[in-house]
Amino acid sequence: MRSGGRVDVSELTTLAAFADTTPRGIAGDLARLVNSGELAAGVRLPTVRELASELGVSPATISQAWQALARAGLIESRGRAGSYVRRDAADGPAMRMRGMAAPDDPVRLDLSRGTPDPLLLPPLGPALSRVSARADVGSYQAEPVLPGLAAVLRDSWPGPAESIVVVDGALDAISRTLEQVVRFGDRVVVEHPCFPPFLDLLDLLGAEAVPVAIDEHGMSPDGLASALRRRPAAVLLQPRAQNPTGASMTASRASALADVIRSAVADGHADLVVIEDDHSGQISTSADVSLAAHLPDHVVHVRSFSKSHGPDLRIAAVGGPRDLVGRIMARRMLGPGWTSRLLQSILLDLLTDGAAIEAVAEARRAYYTRQRALGDALRARGVAVAQADGINLWMPVLSERSTLVQLAATGIRVAGGTPFLAAASNGSTVAGAARERGPEREFVRVTVGVVREDAASVADALASAAQHLAAGGY
Repeated sequence: MRSGGRVDVSELTTLAAFADTTPRGIAGDLARLVNSGELAAGVRLPTVRELASELGVSPATISQAWQALARAGLIESRGRAGSYVRRDAADGPAMRMRGMAAPDDPVRLDLSRGTPDPLLLPPLGPALSRVSARADVGSYQAEPVLPGLAAVLRDSWPGPAESIVVVDGALDAISRTLEQVVRFGDRVVVEHPCFPPFLDLLDLLGAEAVPVAIDEHGMSPDGLASALRRRPAAVLLQPRAQNPTGASMTASRASALADVIRSAVADGHADLVVIEDDHSGQISTSADVSLAAHLPDHVVHVRSFSKSHGPDLRIAAVGGPRDLVGRIMARRMLGPGWTSRLLQSILLDLLTDGAAIEAVAEARRAYYTRQRALGDALRARGVAVAQADGINLWMPVLSERSTLVQLAATGIRVAGGTPFLAAASNGSTVAGAARERGPEREFVRVTVGVVREDAASVADALASAAQHLAAGGY
């Protein structure tokens, strides 16, 4: 069907049989039509009421299908003008991740990327020289995880885990776990705000994000209890140095969240899975806390080494129930198979070498100092930022757009806050009162970890932009 046209109900039901008239079935049929090109970019779809009447279902059923397609980036609503096949649908659904990408133009100080300071990563040269002498790169059948690395990981794991394996980074781990536990139309509890690629992954799976507000100790127990009443398939959270806020769970908060989940399990929600993304563990100053200590049969804990040892190592460990981890690895064997044992050998060396251990400890101290320096300077200038852990800080501003423009004029780049907001993507109500984004509150994320010096002048620029509201209200 040509771009820019309108498909009426009879044409649509000719193209798709709609044998399954559940929201999932309707959305699946339409997704196949879009992906095959039978519904071209820019085509206007029938109204909700028209299709509901034709199929003999309620308008709510069609609305749910439309919402799933919109979350997957296949269609878009234009208000009273109707719903249309997205013109960029072929580019895939990772809209927030694309929106976070920093432009190539150089700036004086780039605080937008959420990456570690390369000067604080442990040097790889010594590890490479030691590993190269004993590297074995010629086997398909060897154990997928080096026994020495497996032992180090198990000794440092924050809770019981029947199985611990290695994959290609935290997002690989999160994606593969979600694929095993989430089906089209399922709900997944997420933090609000949260890491944008998580929301893109849920869109790709056709899942609905249920946002729960967080405070300085992480997810709200009351908010989680409310969200669990919607029977989600999974809970996705970051226990330490939460991205973007820098919040970290305490042991008491972890226990409270575990109690809430335990009640849900006792109430018949036995298949609920908690996925923890500990992406900044070794550079965090907070205690190593996991709900696995309370609910080992329901928790998959992911530990990444990207921020502490280098993003290009592409290594994260996954620990959890043997059956679930086994399914993840069985599926992975049909793709990459295993994470390079050469890279595993380098990580093992870095985790056991005294000089490398001290380098990571020094990085942890440096990030703590930078967080305190910039945070204190901003608070002294009237910007109400919370105490944060790790490399990022969540800064309230009068206007996100105005702040970005004002900072760009001074040669500073930060990340806009909108891609981090689950509620902004699907209209859901945020569960829990803490840290909720009211109409008067907008945010930007600042990567504090790369502010090596002169925190006062950086704070001057950030505070001035945060408190600026341009003419016209943007």
